[in-house]
Amino acid sequence: MRAAGLRGLPALVDSLGGDGPELLARFGVTCAAVESDDAVIPAEAAGLLLESAAAELACPDLGLRLAGSQNTSVLGPLALAIENAATLGEALETTRRYLFVHSPALTVAQIPDPSGRPGVVGLLYRGTDAEPLPPQVVDVGLGLFHRIILLLHGGPYGLRSVHLPHPALAPAEAYTRFFGAEVRFGRPDAVLRVPGGLTSAGVRGGNQVLRDLAVAYLAGHFPQPGRSTAERVRMLLTQALGSSPVEVAAVARRLRTHPRTLQRRLAAEGASFEAILDDVRRVAAYRLITRTDLPFTQVTAMVGMAEQSALSRAVRRWYGVTPRALRSRAAGPPR
Repeated sequence: MRAAGLRGLPALVDSLGGDGPELLARFGVTCAAVESDDAVIPAEAAGLLLESAAAELACPDLGLRLAGSQNTSVLGPLALAIENAATLGEALETTRRYLFVHSPALTVAQIPDPSGRPGVVGLLYRGTDAEPLPPQVVDVGLGLFHRIILLLHGGPYGLRSVHLPHPALAPAEAYTRFFGAEVRFGRPDAVLRVPGGLTSAGVRGGNQVLRDLAVAYLAGHFPQPGRSTAERVRMLLTQALGSSPVEVAAVARRLRTHPRTLQRRLAAEGASFEAILDDVRRVAAYRLITRTDLPFTQVTAMVGMAEQSALSRAVRRWYGVTPRALRSRAAGPPR
């Protein structure tokens, strides 16, 4: 990821009584890299750094504090493209397409409202890997997402509530104060619940010429990272699970190819659509069963299964126990 994603952290650490440069150096990061627009660091190092800083400084809301000190400038060349989008929806789509320039480990997307309210949609912030993001990374990422929307919209944008996948790291009031809305913890994903019409709202001060130049620069200098067909299918299924169709035809449409062609490409890589979908469901089910208290009926829907009995059979096949026993055991990562 770009080291600029940690911009503001050395000063924050110093203000909390720590030694910012020393803490960064322990994880192979320099203050010069953080201030640079070009330096990159391992995403894993950034996550460990944030978690360690929060623990050592007894500052559980470190991620929120860091997000509160940042703005679009940490996104580098992507910032110009989203600041000059015509609408918030265009800004979101540009971010979805080019967020890998900032960090290949992150993705954003618009999803159906996780609470099922008419006229409301969700803005999802998630890692591209199956493993969940560290809690402090979620807090700083979703916090910055919120602040950027405020900036682009020119003020409050009707945020309904916030979902976070981890327990409250600090008093809930700290989260409510930061987001200005109800915050619910232990949910399946990090989501901002917003009015459905928000994506049609114009971006204050957007300039189409600058936006086109910025997107052309991104497209010319940062081609989409090479992924195998299996990796692209896995990513699309992970994004769609529980909110969009996960049939092979639906994924093929997203990849602009015929379902049979997609199956042939997967077979050439020694993979199959069914096996990838099964593994994506396995990882999602483990996370939802062991890291949330959601009813199993809801878990069933969120992994794209029609009947709870299908979930029970699948969990027995994957882990050798019932969903209830797996939740009780909740020990270790997925096998």
